[in-house]
Amino acid sequence: MVRMAITESVARAEGAPPNGRDGGTPDLSSLPATVNWLRDHGLLLETDVEVNPDLELTGIQKGLDGSYPILFNTVKGHPHVRALTNLFANYGIIERLFGWENAQDRTRKLAHALTHPIKPVEIDQREALCQQEVLTDDLDVNKIIMAIRHTAQESELTVGSGNSVVAGAYFAGGSHIGYNRMNFRWGNVGTFQSAPGSHMWQIITEHYRDAEPIPLTMCFGLPAACTLIAGGGFDYVVLPRGADELGAAGAVQGFPVRLVKARTVDAWAVADCEYVLEGHLYPRDKRYETAEAEAADRQGKFPFHPEWAGYMGKAYKAPTFHVTGITMRNRAERPLLYALGVHMSDDSNIDTTVRESAIFELCRRLQPGIIQDVNIPYAMTDWGGCIIQVKKRNKIEEGWQRNFLGAILSCSQGMRLAIAVDTDVDIYSMDDIMWALTTRVNPHTDILNPIPGGIGQTFQPQERMTAGDKEWTASNTRFEGGMGIDATLPFGYETDFARPLYPIDRVDLKRWFSQGDIERGKALMKGWVEVLARTGR
Repeated sequence: MVRMAITESVARAEGAPPNGRDGGTPDLSSLPATVNWLRDHGLLLETDVEVNPDLELTGIQKGLDGSYPILFNTVKGHPHVRALTNLFANYGIIERLFGWENAQDRTRKLAHALTHPIKPVEIDQREALCQQEVLTDDLDVNKIIMAIRHTAQESELTVGSGNSVVAGAYFAGGSHIGYNRMNFRWGNVGTFQSAPGSHMWQIITEHYRDAEPIPLTMCFGLPAACTLIAGGGFDYVVLPRGADELGAAGAVQGFPVRLVKARTVDAWAVADCEYVLEGHLYPRDKRYETAEAEAADRQGKFPFHPEWAGYMGKAYKAPTFHVTGITMRNRAERPLLYALGVHMSDDSNIDTTVRESAIFELCRRLQPGIIQDVNIPYAMTDWGGCIIQVKKRNKIEEGWQRNFLGAILSCSQGMRLAIAVDTDVDIYSMDDIMWALTTRVNPHTDILNPIPGGIGQTFQPQERMTAGDKEWTASNTRFEGGMGIDATLPFGYETDFARPLYPIDRVDLKRWFSQGDIERGKALMKGWVEVLARTGR
């Protein structure tokens, strides 16, 4: 049996106001509570037909990319698991969940949350839903946590939806939450991949030579705000070491995240998540992510796990996470596991939503009032690029857009393209962006390459190529520097770049055509014509 709860519009239920406060406030206290709210409001696709986490789940997700959250009530090989995906796939649904009016409101309110955290609170272990069951033996992780295979190009399945949680001394008194892909090839021991420069990389680097391993938890099926903030990769000027990322999640949801002490290690877990892997991270116990790479004894060669840049990832040697305990909600209730498919709008929206707000805050710190909005289109691949919209209020502010571009490229490890445009350009329309690039950019003076030889990301094949015949690892690759493009008008010359304003405000199409004919005509309008018709340009 297949059950579908579908509304006329993916973005919003029919007749619903845009701020998500219709029919009761969304319940963000736990993932099951949020799923129930989505179901009640017709914003969930749900099926009882068995899904195989090996290729089927991601195939379905890609086929419905950008649409509704999807709940699979029956998972092959995991009778205790219900799998959720596409939770963040549609921006209209995201904005309803968190009460954001529109894209610009989303960026500004999230930027405020990042800088005004609500401190997490500790609860007693007896109250923690994630510790209703506690396992300390038979810790074969793949029996409990559903691993997935994205593509047939990969030789093995991956656990990629877990969030590493570190709070306290190991994170300079703050709290960290983020994503780390794992492959449990040895039962209770799995590889633990962290991106160079990331928060977990910082923790590993600081404690690399410690006699004792690093205690932490990997949490699965977290409240939606925690899942969102976990996507804040490489936003470390705004969320530096020692920041309170769990506090930022609390500010997003409007109440504190609840933490609970782990049962087997000196670490913390998000109390309202569904599953927790407790254990120790061993920075120097490095093992290959796949048996294929191990057999060849070669890093950066064999495909493993797609990357946010839209290319296949590669298998590397990585530190290992040794699981000492597994806790979870009562298995009889079949707790949820959020299966995060990579290079989907789901994971892209998680990452870019936080990143847009961090870039907005970065520019606002440099000089308030000029930055108006930030957008990272899906095609700019999460960490790979951004578009900023600026408003120069006087001649003295001419040039700040270039400072912004330089700062963004310098502070965002591996970013390759940053574009600045004016307020008359719709930063959510790639047609409008292409028009601005075509008509406003001087190729000799408006294209910037500020940090050649700086640090980059090996997730981009173009960067990997710089290693030549050496292993395609971070130590052997070089960053070309990224590109900033100033597509803004020089202050004082606005009239020389005046756009035509057609008299759409002076005509009412209903004088000439029926409502049905108008709708029939507008249904054929696709692409840039929609933007121009809306603005009269």
